[in-house]
Amino acid sequence: MRGLQLQAEWAPRPGYTVSEFERRTGKAITGASVWRHPKLELTDAAEPGLGPKDVRLRPAACGVCGSDVHFYETDKDGYMLYPGLTKFPTVIGHEFSGEIIEVGREVRSLRVGDLVTVEEMIWCGECVPCRNGWPNQCENLEEIGFTIPGAMADQLVVGAKYCWPLGALEERYGSRAAAAEAGALCEPTSVAYNGLFVRAGGFNPGGIVTVYGTGPIGFAAIALARAAGASRVIAFEVSPFRQTLAKQVGADDVYSPVELQRAGTSPHDIVLQLTHGAGADVQVEAAGAPAITVPEMEQSLAIGGKIVMIGRAAERAPLYLEHYQTHAAQLYGAQGHSGYGTFQNVIRLMASGRVDMRPVITSRFPLAEAAAAVVKASRRQDGKVMIEMM
Repeated sequence: MRGLQLQAEWAPRPGYTVSEFERRTGKAITGASVWRHPKLELTDAAEPGLGPKDVRLRPAACGVCGSDVHFYETDKDGYMLYPGLTKFPTVIGHEFSGEIIEVGREVRSLRVGDLVTVEEMIWCGECVPCRNGWPNQCENLEEIGFTIPGAMADQLVVGAKYCWPLGALEERYGSRAAAAEAGALCEPTSVAYNGLFVRAGGFNPGGIVTVYGTGPIGFAAIALARAAGASRVIAFEVSPFRQTLAKQVGADDVYSPVELQRAGTSPHDIVLQLTHGAGADVQVEAAGAPAITVPEMEQSLAIGGKIVMIGRAAERAPLYLEHYQTHAAQLYGAQGHSGYGTFQNVIRLMASGRVDMRPVITSRFPLAEAAAAVVKASRRQDGKVMIEMM
């Protein structure tokens, strides 16, 4: 079995204290502080075993996520940029769909031949956070493509309970290949859904939404805001190509922060101008640059406004708390996508045609060129780079 494996050196930064959990599990809580000199290579691996409650998948399509790019990219000291939970070596790839080719003896809800998408968050269902309804905060969390083998491979074994059938998308698109692509986009779309609606509680129809950063999560936030009845969606993005894609998925106004700065203005000025001084009801951080974006969002908060943190960055951001107090505003942290009907509702939105993320796919690669696909994504000239295996 082939798989795109990421290897890295366990080398905690000077001054970083390795926790007892990290020593015991080999998982880094803050990957950017531990893993050095990452290397991607398409290698041969043993075929994974199948448990009684598992299914074996043949991946059909797998998106290259910004997280995958941050595994590959390093700082000046050779440490990877991804700040979250990781354990290497492992096969990467977590935004995917696949065809079931074998089911465990206790699996009743899925059959061989089903096309499914899969949650990336492998929650245990037994720890206190899981039992209290917080699967994305599972204390025993594993993550496909982060701590356990992912989908940039010929095969993958996952628990059946994490799988969501895509029959409705096959009916919608009339093509298994098209449904597989859309299915691979369910995971990033569900991350945006979790941030906007589960964590932040959404907005009233007619609300105004801003999105900072239009990578795949930002695109999904735009499309979901439009489907949920936003009267205006304003996006900020430095890439001209992604600016065009942002409009295709539903943004009304798209601006380059760089061009605004050259013109002597700023994103918060634009938001206040377009909203006649009212500010935005929901502001989404999907750029992973909170030190820059949060101060801008604070200055254009509507009364009762919300900031949703979805982009990942291992850095601190300044907060001017007076804005939150005077505007009765809130800031929400969001991680993951599991629970709360999220995957189910995203698939329903796609099947209804109210959300279509396939236009953001701008490059396609075979598995044999998966490493090149990650390099291509690192140039940030695409919407979504997709590895296709059907």
